[in-house]
Amino acid sequence: MSEVKATEVAATRNPKGGSGLAHSLLRNVGGVQNLILAGAILLLAALLAALNPSFLLPSNLISIGTAVTISGLLAVVQTAVMIMGGIDLTVGSVAGLSSVVSAMVFTATNAYLGILTALLVGGLCGLINAIIIVAGRVPPMIATLAGLTAFKGIAQLISDGRAQGYTGADPLFKALARGSLIGIPTLMWVLIVVAILLHVLLQYTKVGRNIYAVGGNDRAARLSGIDINRYIVAVFVASGVIAALAGILITARTGSGQPVSGSEGLEFQSITAAALGGVALRGGKGSIGGTILAVILLGILLNGMTLLGINPFWQNLAQGALLVIAVVVQQSRSGERRVGLPK
Repeated sequence: MSEVKATEVAATRNPKGGSGLAHSLLRNVGGVQNLILAGAILLLAALLAALNPSFLLPSNLISIGTAVTISGLLAVVQTAVMIMGGIDLTVGSVAGLSSVVSAMVFTATNAYLGILTALLVGGLCGLINAIIIVAGRVPPMIATLAGLTAFKGIAQLISDGRAQGYTGADPLFKALARGSLIGIPTLMWVLIVVAILLHVLLQYTKVGRNIYAVGGNDRAARLSGIDINRYIVAVFVASGVIAALAGILITARTGSGQPVSGSEGLEFQSITAAALGGVALRGGKGSIGGTILAVILLGILLNGMTLLGINPFWQNLAQGALLVIAVVVQQSRSGERRVGLPK
């Protein structure tokens, strides 16, 4: 048993049998993937600036930053879930439900209690997902697909399908929506802080190493003594809490609780950004840095299409195409046998 354990743990750390240090650097830094993303950002920005000089205006750049905050929050926590080998399709629905809850509780009490209640609701949603996955032995995709519709339904039921409350005059919600620090909007600071915390957790702590191990080879992780179920619960609860934080920011930006309109499609955006940033769909590989670069690339692309007057419906097509490209590139680089036609 000890030989099997040692062999499988080693395979998890270095599945391709190359240098452990080289593999670690590629996994943590993102290697060529991040360089390609950074180059794509520069090229796209230069092209848009040439087509429309207003693209480089500070006000437009700030607009891009604030626009990607909510999808960015969901993308970075989706990164952690996917690295662990799971997927969370409920992040958009949880954001919508938390948005409604924060506005409704705020209207009845105060902003602080509204925000706290929304965060608790988000954590509870994540816990429900985890219990279904762990206790029911349901694959994460199926469990969270059910949660996607269920949590959206709850948000619509308690709000009667309408925007709730008005937070635009509250100092705390105003500070979240329109405040700034050293010229950077508060919304962007929220994303920056959450991204840094998750990056440090994943790359420099034992918890992060174990999350990579679970995603890379769950059997080897279990043999090495990692309590996989505990990590599933913790990661999905964290996903729910950060999704709730995104919902609170939706409330702050729109001035009211949005059951659906402010959160529709956010789960797809988060998965697209994570995959484009180099997160392996089967787990065990990826980085917060790569996801942030992908979020920026998507934000610039959508902003540029708006500036150029391109039909908004093309934005969905563009995001779908990018997701397909990201997955195809991953499959090509992995060397795994492809589904479909033989080589």
